[in-house]
Amino acid sequence: MEDKINQLLHEVENFRADALENVEEFRIKMLSKKGHISELFNDFKSLPVEQKKLVGQKLNQLKNFTQEKINHLKQTIEEKSSQQKTSENYSDLSLPVDFNHIGSRHPISIVRNQINSIFEKIGFVISEGPEIEDDWHNFSALNFAQDHPARDMQDTFFVEKDPDIALRTHTSSVQVRVMNNQKPPIRTISPGRVFRNEAISARAHCIFHQVEGLYIDKDVSFADLKHVLNHFAHEFFGPDARIRLRPSYFPFTEPSAEVDVSCPFCKGDGCNICKYSGWVEIMGCGMVDPNVLENCNIDSQIYSGYAFGMGIERITMLKYLVNDLRLYFENDVRFLKQFANAF
Repeated sequence: MEDKINQLLHEVENFRADALENVEEFRIKMLSKKGHISELFNDFKSLPVEQKKLVGQKLNQLKNFTQEKINHLKQTIEEKSSQQKTSENYSDLSLPVDFNHIGSRHPISIVRNQINSIFEKIGFVISEGPEIEDDWHNFSALNFAQDHPARDMQDTFFVEKDPDIALRTHTSSVQVRVMNNQKPPIRTISPGRVFRNEAISARAHCIFHQVEGLYIDKDVSFADLKHVLNHFAHEFFGPDARIRLRPSYFPFTEPSAEVDVSCPFCKGDGCNICKYSGWVEIMGCGMVDPNVLENCNIDSQIYSGYAFGMGIERITMLKYLVNDLRLYFENDVRFLKQFANAF
């Protein structure tokens, strides 16, 4: 495998391109789900344990170097094209300046603020934490077994030379810090940016945003959780919105559930947005596992709690019918100016 890594590294170093189309073809060849580097990550799982640390570091270096090379080539080509257009179209320096371009909030920021506002009005406080986390806060304290798939390098960006440090994969790590430093009752939401080692496509991205909620006190029940989620659905999607909960599994909650909301576009009748089911999944939730409480020095015999988490991009897609996640990260002014009047 190391020979294959070195071979691909040499290919990336020698790659040259003069057009964005060529760069995109090279990106697909290397970094897509069926690309050469992704295939190496799949083969990585079958390596002996003693080889994984060294090979894993080299794989991450190859992936990061490839992404940097692609970004550099794209930037160089775009800057060259921009300079040519400027020279062709704006050579007349006597033209008046246009002051009519009004900026706007980013759609992710708009929706995040709306979600925060809904929960703040019912007593939740906002908590924030570091984006680079240790294994305890990101995994172990949350009841992730040592062999859990989320610990695999395919899902997590580990910091080089330290397998116990990684970019956080969820904002649940913030909740662990709150539970470690605050006595119940605890009622908090944790909005923030998270990272997972995913191939970038219209439906997935390696960077995205979450809002996770936590409530811990005496005699907290699943009925309390359902009431709060129902309130959120009515406030965000409208008074006619309905929710349903389906059994699911998360390491840090038991019982766990997936939450669906009646499709806000067809009102539950069925359309292409909800795949004609009348329902759209919006988040996961559940009662905090007693092991998590004990890991954070909270007596599970006295206290109970619930937790929930949603992806802001998914909620934003539902609100604005944007079906390509990449648009949120490209900073295309033509896309962003559509939200100038949104609040």
